[in-house]
Amino acid sequence: MDSAAPPSRGGGSNAVRAVIMAVLVAVFTGYLFLWIMMPTNPYRLTWLPEIRKETASTYFGNNQGATYLVYTFPMLFIAALGCVYLHLGKKSREIHTNRSKGEHKMAVWKRPLIIKGLGIVSRIELAFFLMFMALLVWNFANYLSISFAKITPMSAAKSGEKVWEAKLESSGLRLGLVGNIALAFLFFPVTRGSSVLPLFGLTSEASVKYHIWLGHIMMILFTAHGVIYIIYWAIMHELSEMLTWENTGVSNVAGELSLLAGLALWATTFPGIRRKMFELFFYTHHLYILFMLFFVLHVGISYTCIMLPGFFLFMIDRYLRFLQSRRGVRLVSARVLPCQTVELNFSKSKGLSYTPTSIMFMNMPSISKLQWHPFTISSSSNLESDKLGVIIKVEGKWSDKLYQMLSSPSYVDRLDVSIEGPYGPASTDFLSHDLLVMVSGGSGITPFISIIRELVYTSETLKCRTPEILLISAFKNSNDLTMLDLILPISGVPSKFSNLSLQIEAFVTRENEPATQENKGIRTIWFKPNPRDAPITPILGQNSWLWLGAIISSSFMIYLIFIGILTRYYIFPIDHNSNKIYSSSSRAVLHILFLCIGIVIASTAAFLWNKNRNSKETTQIQNMEGATPVASPNALYYNADRELESLPQQSISQCINVHYGERPDIKRFLFERKESSVGVLVCGPKKMRHEVANICSSGLADNLHFESISFSW
Repeated sequence: MDSAAPPSRGGGSNAVRAVIMAVLVAVFTGYLFLWIMMPTNPYRLTWLPEIRKETASTYFGNNQGATYLVYTFPMLFIAALGCVYLHLGKKSREIHTNRSKGEHKMAVWKRPLIIKGLGIVSRIELAFFLMFMALLVWNFANYLSISFAKITPMSAAKSGEKVWEAKLESSGLRLGLVGNIALAFLFFPVTRGSSVLPLFGLTSEASVKYHIWLGHIMMILFTAHGVIYIIYWAIMHELSEMLTWENTGVSNVAGELSLLAGLALWATTFPGIRRKMFELFFYTHHLYILFMLFFVLHVGISYTCIMLPGFFLFMIDRYLRFLQSRRGVRLVSARVLPCQTVELNFSKSKGLSYTPTSIMFMNMPSISKLQWHPFTISSSSNLESDKLGVIIKVEGKWSDKLYQMLSSPSYVDRLDVSIEGPYGPASTDFLSHDLLVMVSGGSGITPFISIIRELVYTSETLKCRTPEILLISAFKNSNDLTMLDLILPISGVPSKFSNLSLQIEAFVTRENEPATQENKGIRTIWFKPNPRDAPITPILGQNSWLWLGAIISSSFMIYLIFIGILTRYYIFPIDHNSNKIYSSSSRAVLHILFLCIGIVIASTAAFLWNKNRNSKETTQIQNMEGATPVASPNALYYNADRELESLPQQSISQCINVHYGERPDIKRFLFERKESSVGVLVCGPKKMRHEVANICSSGLADNLHFESISFSW
């Protein structure tokens, strides 16, 4: 985590953060311990009955209160208190340039491994993956051991079964219980504005692979659970059970509908289908709504609360993103490159800050009203305090339509754009290295542009020491070299770099010499402002972590108050805590309804409060942009070689060596560097990422510290 700051700047807050982290670690350790103990007899026969006895009430029933206390509350407590921790870290963050001994020891665990089926993973990730698999095996083995011990020829005969049939049914049930463990963690990695992931040094973009792993494990277990029950019913001549929807207890029909929705969603997630038919993957992924709805109706709300925290935090994040996406944002300019690449520059408030390699999601109704696409942010919130930029390379139908619109002879004076984000790491440690080696292929250069711009600000404005930078970029054609012109923004950059050491080795792999045709150059388009559009602002203001913590706490409290009143004065007079009279499905639907109401009330109130506070700054920015220079009332095109860009691009061109007809010898570049700490970042095709990972994991150079950068285009 963050190192301690000097007492004058943040010693007190760092001490508070240390205490908070200790509490968070203790709570999370206890939470994991419960998952380990869950299938055991001490938990089932002693601990849980005692907890239920102490928490039984007319407001939450006999079982609900215990489930809230044991499984729901700990993770929500971690999420809410984690917001305070992250807020204090944001206030006390400072530049660190030294690597501690602990970081050097951790470097061994961060070395990459290439595991078939998992891709590039660090030793830490592999260790946690194996521990999670061990948890699943432990739970399944304990469940089977306890349940099989109770199955005897006599007990089976009473149910009209044979021993092996009873064990088959028991195995199917336990597979479903183990699948619930994967479901409990499934939504944490894809909660973009999560306060949990940053506590582990993770981002939602980099954690998508964990979501994929968990999703595959969950669907394998749930599918086996469903198939075994169908086989069991067929053997017992009870296939009519597939059509039962009990008034109380488990609903088989709901479980089957949930499984069907999950299978349809799962089928489109495999790489071959996802890459070739992304739109099919995108739309079918919304079946998670039906999957979760029928899952709740299948197992009941009490058991669902075991898996609730992750999905609850995901729903808060999803609703906040919905609120943010309702308003159009101010698109200021675009730079159109001849290599089918576009840089879009948006207006933003100075209060919006983000770290290098952050991403945001974008929607353009003129291209598609439903599709949202993630793009890596290329700008630096410090170097460009009032602008935010993304680089888009043509890779599919959506990006191709955008490029055709902007490169066509008929001008486009404005575009309607909505965004969600930005999302990125809470902090970065690029400054902790002596040298940064960035290896990119094609549009993989995008996240490195944001890093370079941030280091330009650090070295030239803050006058702080920065690592040397070696950028190794591979391009197919010489036209792609124009992407190097995007390393610096249109304006706001010093004309000379006296403190930043930058070397760029560019390789054009499919041409043996420079192209002879006339270079079209970069065309810059300035868009007309629209009063309805607003600069990009932080959705929850500058104290966003505190607001998020308040939303998590208050929305769950609103839900508890509503459901407590409902249970006490409506359900309890009917059911008397027997769980045998009032419909389980109706109870589940009411819980879902009040959960959503709590989220909507708390999130909307926080959003509107911050929207009103941001309105003054938004008005000032819009008034200033009213003076944006234009070439003529209609034509808003500028040539990219105008004086505004010439000096910065000249300073960049002096750092570039271009190699034609060859591929970079990455091994040579890395092994010849003798600096004590070399940060190796790679972003590009899978083959390139694996090559760099193999070099760094070979153990032939202890000074190489690998990191694979996730990016979107």
